Amino acid sequence: MSAHSDHSIILIRHGATEWSRDGRHTGTTDLPLLPDGEADARKLREQVAELDVVATFCSPLQRARRTAELAGLTDVRIDYDLREWDYGGYEGMSTPQIREKLGDPSWEIFADGVVPGATPGETVEDVAARVSHVVRKVVPLMDHGNVALVAHGHSLRIFAAIFLRQPPRMGAQLMLNAASLSKLGFYHGTPCIQVWNEGGDFA
Repeated sequence: MSAHSDHSIILIRHGATEWSRDGRHTGTTDLPLLPDGEADARKLREQVAELDVVATFCSPLQRARRTAELAGLTDVRIDYDLREWDYGGYEGMSTPQIREKLGDPSWEIFADGVVPGATPGETVEDVAARVSHVVRKVVPLMDHGNVALVAHGHSLRIFAAIFLRQPPRMGAQLMLNAASLSKLGFYHGTPCIQVWNEGGDFA
């Protein structure tokens, strides 16, 4: 483990899509960026250019791949472990819609999970298991420079919780805007948040 590395893991959430703008859960549905989402992704280019990014890993979904491209990241490696949470029967629904359907005003995805639908859906532990593979892969690369991950709101929040050695449900307490940039790293060997949810669009 590169516990004494001075470098960072750069987390970039994709720019806004129609569903993210509307607060709808977008897991396996492969939506494009909105024009505003593309514009916000381009705004990341100047920040990214100043970072010594030695490796970039990206979700296979087009909203993430396009964000990586517009942000100026190159040699992007597709990593299926970074794909978004499979929301199963809640795909395309907003939290208020799900609460109304269930008759439960307190439903929250990290606490209560999803139900099967067109896809089986995943538990938060399923997503945590996937992103744990990414943690193990990228931390050693921090010896050589900053590592960028371009992915999704929930998968990146759960990644951060795992990196910080916290339970995956801690991700519920980490807001992450569309097209935002965050940094994780080490301080005296302890994993920490260096920058969180910088910029972006609350969508």
